[in-house]
Amino acid sequence: MIPRNVSGMAGRLMPRVLIVDDSAVARAALSRFIVGSGRFELAGALQDAPRALAFLAAHRVDLILLDLVMPHRDGIDALPELLKAGAGARVLVVSSAAAAGAEVTMRALALGAADTLVKPSIGAFATRFGETLLSRLDLLATSDGPAAGPRRATVMAPRPFDAIAIGASTGGIHALASVLAQVPSHMKQPIFITQHLPPSFSPFFAAQVGTSARRPCGIATERSAVRDGEVLIAPGDAHLLVTAMPNGRICTRLSQEPAPTGNEPSVDPMFASMAAVYGARLLAIVLSGMGRDGLEGARAVRAAGGTIVVQDRESSVVWGMPGAVTAAGLADAVLAPHEIGAMIAAQRAGMRA
Repeated sequence: MIPRNVSGMAGRLMPRVLIVDDSAVARAALSRFIVGSGRFELAGALQDAPRALAFLAAHRVDLILLDLVMPHRDGIDALPELLKAGAGARVLVVSSAAAAGAEVTMRALALGAADTLVKPSIGAFATRFGETLLSRLDLLATSDGPAAGPRRATVMAPRPFDAIAIGASTGGIHALASVLAQVPSHMKQPIFITQHLPPSFSPFFAAQVGTSARRPCGIATERSAVRDGEVLIAPGDAHLLVTAMPNGRICTRLSQEPAPTGNEPSVDPMFASMAAVYGARLLAIVLSGMGRDGLEGARAVRAAGGTIVVQDRESSVVWGMPGAVTAAGLADAVLAPHEIGAMIAAQRAGMRA
């Protein structure tokens, strides 16, 4: 089904949504939510990926609702081509397969999907699901970050660092893979990551990050000594902190103390803890994500003399977290993910192993 154009809100064009799902019932239900909202234009509702790719060759859309299990070609396999053909369109996976486990969901997010949502069973498309769907689309259609500040590219002088701390949320998984792909596999500095994910996703996320980083990667545990070159990930139910031991070694700590932002794990306590230990030799990175988690931690990093780099607005799914740090004047550089990785590689090249 390809409807005619719908007029925009208050003279503005509404975000255009393309539905790709082999179930006629699902397409009809999703279409009702989209049209009934009055906030989005239904660009089309198609039953498979080949038809979607043909549609995108001739039509512009802003958002794509994608099922993962379809005939002719799975949505997960077609996702990279759909993203390329969509030319900036953000993909929200809406699939019952997302309920089967974290592995397929993590794969979709790593390939570039902006977010995922479990599709209810046929006959269970209730109002509550519709409200959740529309709230996700609202988030993806607009940036909740402050107005973009000046873009400061790699004009900053390389600064030495002893550790890297990375915070991310919505859209951050794909960005993180792009960063890590540029980082030399032999780099000895440890990397600490806080990504907003439920605990059940942590093992799959750690395995994926290890592949991208080409180095040992694991979920942080209480009082574990930090080893050279490893990647440590905050578990889904605790903040990742570090502390200096009397013998000069650094070890991890886990905390469940409520964070001001309400996130668990939260980027703020990770940044603050690592700023206290690593001081001016900490590189803190804020990637795509909703909200302001990381802002207060970035203040601690700045006070300790560390370096702060954030993802740019153009490449972010949601420029909330990096936008908040930029608006506060705390960012030393505002870059696309691959540029952040290249900057790390350039800094590393100027340092002794």
